[in-house]
Amino acid sequence: MSRNYAGSPAPQDFLPLHRDTFQILVSLADRDRHGYSILLDIAQRTEGALRLSPSTLYLSIRRLLENGLIQELDDRPDPRHDDERRRYYRLTALGREVAVLEARRLERLLNDARETGLLPRRVDQ
Repeated sequence: MSRNYAGSPAPQDFLPLHRDTFQILVSLADRDRHGYSILLDIAQRTEGALRLSPSTLYLSIRRLLENGLIQELDDRPDPRHDDERRRYYRLTALGREVAVLEARRLERLLNDARETGLLPRRVDQ
């Protein structure tokens, strides 16, 4: 495993990401979320094709926290209208970089499938 300047794993060392891990990072790409919001977002974006169980989600979150890809927030978006038991998460700079690298990796795979005729070529509009 290669190391970056701080001694932690380099972003590319996390690849390929597990499907669930990638979906969690994608869910956190546009805003901070609590666990249940992550579950709902993934189910909605995948049109119900992927529904994580709470235990799967929180095991993944623990691993993401340990690897420095996400962080738990101390502040709350709107404490007056929030359940204090909720924990909110945010992508770290490393987490965003890893998610971008994985998205590009997947895009290259899709392009390969199109180039070989496995999938039809995309027509840009």
